[in-house]
Amino acid sequence: MKQTFLLITFLICLVPTILRAQIKVSADKKYLTTKDGKPFFWLGDTDWELFHRLTREEAEQLLDIRKQQGFNVIQAVALAEFNGVREPNRYGDTPLLNNDPTKLAITPGSDPNNTEQYDYWDNVDFVIKKAAEKGLYIGLLPTWGDKVTPKWGDGPVIFNPENAEAYATTLANRYKNQWNIIWILGGDRPAKYKSDREGEMKDYDQVPVWRAMAKGIESVMGKEVFITYHPSGGPNSTSQQIHQEDWLDMNAFQSGHGSREAKAWDYVTRDLALTPKKPTLDMEPCYEDHPVNPWDGKWTRARGYFTAYDVRARIYRGVFAGAGGVTYGHHSIWQFLNPKLYKTINVGDTLVTWQQAMKAPAAGQMQFLKNLMLSRPYSSRVMDQSLIVSDKGNTYVDIITATRDEQGAYALVYLPQNKPVTVDLAKISGKEKAVWWYDPRTGNATKGKNVSTTGNQRFTPPTTGKDWVLVIDDASKKFKMPGKL
Repeated sequence: MKQTFLLITFLICLVPTILRAQIKVSADKKYLTTKDGKPFFWLGDTDWELFHRLTREEAEQLLDIRKQQGFNVIQAVALAEFNGVREPNRYGDTPLLNNDPTKLAITPGSDPNNTEQYDYWDNVDFVIKKAAEKGLYIGLLPTWGDKVTPKWGDGPVIFNPENAEAYATTLANRYKNQWNIIWILGGDRPAKYKSDREGEMKDYDQVPVWRAMAKGIESVMGKEVFITYHPSGGPNSTSQQIHQEDWLDMNAFQSGHGSREAKAWDYVTRDLALTPKKPTLDMEPCYEDHPVNPWDGKWTRARGYFTAYDVRARIYRGVFAGAGGVTYGHHSIWQFLNPKLYKTINVGDTLVTWQQAMKAPAAGQMQFLKNLMLSRPYSSRVMDQSLIVSDKGNTYVDIITATRDEQGAYALVYLPQNKPVTVDLAKISGKEKAVWWYDPRTGNATKGKNVSTTGNQRFTPPTTGKDWVLVIDDASKKFKMPGKL
């Protein structure tokens, strides 16, 4: 009886830890793991307006499909970008009283069939809990950056350090027992910037607000809570502005939608070279079906849209450079494009509804990258361009990126163009090397001929398909087929 009592007491004490389970940074500070130490490859989806623009049924439909497609982080914003504190959600509710972040608009009860009971935050709760049921994390942004950063976006600017801490504390208390919350501050805004929008150049420093928000979360969740930040687009990541903040556990950048030329792999290399070491990833690469740079007024169909290939070519090379994962996005999904209800944002000459966009090609292909990375020893991988002894390429069009196990157990080489590549096999352990060609469009692997040389070897990809991944294993390791877990 005494042993039973002790076991029950132990389990009761363990429950809060289980409920608070999150991801964390690996011991070597390069990648992410689950709380129990298993490799965690961040495969996010940008669903910014999820709480604001979808019904319960629509939200669950999205979660179901994203789960099927292998995503594990659903990124959504509590106070959404587009008039998110003034325009009601689909149930007629707004999140705050009088735009005051210290006063959530909460009503007694949570019955979705009772409009007097079911409030904005009940709907947020529903989505978070449904995601948890499906094994999905919610990358929760407490607010979009326009509620913090003056003169940039719809706003209104409602935060200062004092109410930011109070608001974040309230949210952390509300969700402290949800295992599937990942905290993301920022929201498409730099923490510091210059602006001449008022006729003179002014410096804006919003770090005190974000620091206060992090403090509020940590006051409830403890210092071990995982917090990152979603910055604005361009080459500058969090590493240039807030890398030294002790609450920032992972850097992030947004290679964005302004051009095909963005070299996400270089941003990764830059971030990983900093001290103290922190993981990094591209939290907003080019969205599938987003018009390429629609903001200069010169967009034409000739400039075009980002295709599934564009998405793959940027994402694979960023991950092979050492990123701890990536966040995919579709231009119709993040805004939940629905012309009958909302103004369409930055659309070229073709409308794709969010329901159609859920099955876009790259959306289904991202899981193949995650599966590939997890099918080989994960935490020991390093970028190694010296593997490639033939032409490595010069621009975003043809730059080849290689990664390998530190001990040489395997190597992965991403070829953005269907051209032969010569690899230094001395970098890979074992007398015999197993060769595979991995198709990033299908997740299928084709077995090549094993080779025994320790010198340079030329490999030619299959004739079909524009991009390929060359996988070379130490045959003695007897790894599974690439992509098979």
